[in-house]
Amino acid sequence: MLAPKNKLMEVIRIQTEVCRLGADLGGVMNLVAEETLGLVGADGAVIELAEGEDMVYRAAAGIAQGSLGLRLQRVSSLSGLAVDTGETLCCEDTETDPRVNREACRRVGIRSMIVMPLRHGGATVGVLKAVSAQTGKFSATEADVLQLLSGVVGAAMFYAAKYDTEALFHKATHDAMTDLANRSLFMDRLRSVLSRSTRDKRLSGVLVVDMDGLKQTNDNYGHRVGDAVIVEFSRRLKNVSRKSDTVARLGGDEFGLILTPIDSRDGLFATVNRLHSELVEPFLFEGQSFRLRASVGGAIVPEDGEEAEQIVEVADIRMYEVKRGNRA
Repeated sequence: MLAPKNKLMEVIRIQTEVCRLGADLGGVMNLVAEETLGLVGADGAVIELAEGEDMVYRAAAGIAQGSLGLRLQRVSSLSGLAVDTGETLCCEDTETDPRVNREACRRVGIRSMIVMPLRHGGATVGVLKAVSAQTGKFSATEADVLQLLSGVVGAAMFYAAKYDTEALFHKATHDAMTDLANRSLFMDRLRSVLSRSTRDKRLSGVLVVDMDGLKQTNDNYGHRVGDAVIVEFSRRLKNVSRKSDTVARLGGDEFGLILTPIDSRDGLFATVNRLHSELVEPFLFEGQSFRLRASVGGAIVPEDGEEAEQIVEVADIRMYEVKRGNRA
């Protein structure tokens, strides 16, 4: 954690960067989550937004990074209580504090936390949460430091949401290059699908799709051409999806599809076959012809797992098995 004499300067630096980002809601949230780690010596940091009856992880860093999109019932979480009361709340031990969602804390690896409401003009726009894998990690000193930061962060989020809610939410949840859903939104929707599948007794499918040959394209023709290939690949992925499906860029050359609903495992295979057929036609760009290829792995919800991360891991493993076969 930073020495006390350096904390004020660090807060000022973060505030300046927040102001520079302006209406970039996703950028503001991600910046603050990352910077909170060093500012108060946290193992993880989260910005949660209240969405209906839920609190949703919309930015995360450190040990919480893998939990983007996590959705908790507002009435049974410390973050929800902080939104409702407008008060900064501290938890010394998540195993003994009845105000926290203990199951979620165990999943993320949280044993203590401090939750700071993000407020502006009387409106609470979310919470900033610093977390630790240790009990009793945070004191009034850390609360004071976060209080210095929370005012400008709350104001930035308030004005961003006030002036263009739909556009800013879209920007925070979609990939800038392809306009597909990003990993955060993909995982959020997958968790919703898992929740509904138990109730509705209907199957859904998940595909993890890895572009083959992108590195070679970048090496041989440059990243501008590689980016054009990614955009075209994304367009063709959309062509094989339905309105009820979710198509996402998970990062780099990896994509994901949530197919909901499907009647059987055959529905998964049918989409894979349609994708390969869609990729047969070469992509022409600036007089050059580029072959589009993909390795695809799939999983069935809920047959292959009851957690979103588990489902993606199963599909990912199967995708790499296919990729190894393609190289043979």
